[in-house]
Amino acid sequence: MQKFFFDFMVKNMRATRAADFQLCNSTYELEGGAFSMIPELLPIGPLLASNRLGNSAGHFLPEDSKCLEWLDQQQANSVIYVAFGSHTVLEQNQFQELALGLEICNGAFLWVVRPDITNDANDAYPEGFRERVAARGQMISWSPQQKVLSHPSISCFMSQCGWNSTTEGVSNGVPFMCWPFFAEQFMNATYICDVWKVGLRLDRNQSGIIGREEIKNKVDQVLGDQNFKARALKLKEKALSSVREGGSSNKAIQNFVQSIKQWPA
Repeated sequence: MQKFFFDFMVKNMRATRAADFQLCNSTYELEGGAFSMIPELLPIGPLLASNRLGNSAGHFLPEDSKCLEWLDQQQANSVIYVAFGSHTVLEQNQFQELALGLEICNGAFLWVVRPDITNDANDAYPEGFRERVAARGQMISWSPQQKVLSHPSISCFMSQCGWNSTTEGVSNGVPFMCWPFFAEQFMNATYICDVWKVGLRLDRNQSGIIGREEIKNKVDQVLGDQNFKARALKLKEKALSSVREGGSSNKAIQNFVQSIKQWPA
C-alpha cells in the first residue's frame, strides 16, 4: 500500500506541472495560508451532496441506512460516531482496545466495522462485548457518512482524518477525536487540533497502542468542553458560506469557468 501511494503521488505531481489550474475540494476559509502559496490551486469546496440537496454518487461498500433509523431514536448530541475510512487496518489487540474504550465511555456509539478492518472482525470483539453494549451501541459495515454526520444525535467523530471525512465533519459542525494512520491524515489532524481547535488527538502508549482509558479520557474532554462544539459550529458556517453565492469557493469556480471560455478554440 505504501508503494502504491508513493507511485501514485509521484505520477500525480508530474501531471500537475502541465496544468494551468487545479481544482481542490477545500476552501480559503480552511487553508488560507496554503492557497496563498499556490495561486493555480483553486478551492471550490466543500463538495458535499447536501450542498446540492442530493445523495452521494457512490460508495465503497453497501451502506447500512438502517443506522439512520437508530440515530433517530437517540438523544441530540449523544452518539459517538467512529469510522476510519476504506483503507485503515487495525491489529486485533488495538481493535479490542478500541471496543473496550467505547464500552467504558458509557454512552451511545455508532461504529463502522468494515469486514477487513482487522483479521476476521466478527471474531475479534472482546468476549461478551456485543451483548454488553447491545442497548447503546451499533456496529455496521459501512455508513451513509454525510447523512450520519449531519444527524442531530451525533456528538463527535472519531476519525482517521482523511480529507473527505475531515471536510464532512467540519461542514456539519462536529468535534473530532483524531486517530491518523498514514499520508496526509497527520497534517489534517494538525489542522483539526492545533489550527481550528475543533478536536483532540488520541495518543499512543509506550507499546504503540491507543488504550481504552486514553479513549475514554479524550471523549470526556471533547464532550465536556462546550468550546469544541462552539468552534466547530463557527467553522461549519465559514466552510458552508464559501460555496454559497458570492462565497470564495463559488467565486473560484466562476472564475475558472470564465478562464475556460477565454481560451482559444
